[in-house]
Amino acid sequence: MPAWLLWLIAAGLFGAGEVVSLDLVLLMFAGGALGGMTVALLGGPVVLQLIAFIVTSGVLLGLVRPVAKRHLIERTPQQLDGVDALIGRTAQVTQAVDGHSGRIRMGADEWSARSQHSGERFDVGQTVRIMQVDGATAVVGDALE
Repeated sequence: MPAWLLWLIAAGLFGAGEVVSLDLVLLMFAGGALGGMTVALLGGPVVLQLIAFIVTSGVLLGLVRPVAKRHLIERTPQQLDGVDALIGRTAQVTQAVDGHSGRIRMGADEWSARSQHSGERFDVGQTVRIMQVDGATAVVGDALE
């Protein structure tokens, strides 16, 4: 079996292992294996292939992994996810909303809702703004707020 094929299989196994671990280490080893494969395809001896594997993996682990991990883990305020992404959006009232109950439609989604202030009431068809999400209930206020 040619050496380049062994390196390719190793890269595939490292890639498959990365899918399970999700730590971005095995992915860097997969890149190193591709470096070893490149040297093998160019006809380099096994020693050079191993050096290419080690150097490429080391560079990827030292330079690429920290940047990639930072982008995957850290968030900026503009990168809201989950229910935080709903806050500030507007919705249409589909069932009258008061301090205890009601329904709103935002796009294709329909949510249970209640008004932000106890005396507020929003009738069907009015536009409201989502101020916060309390469990599965959107707390809404006047769209002009």
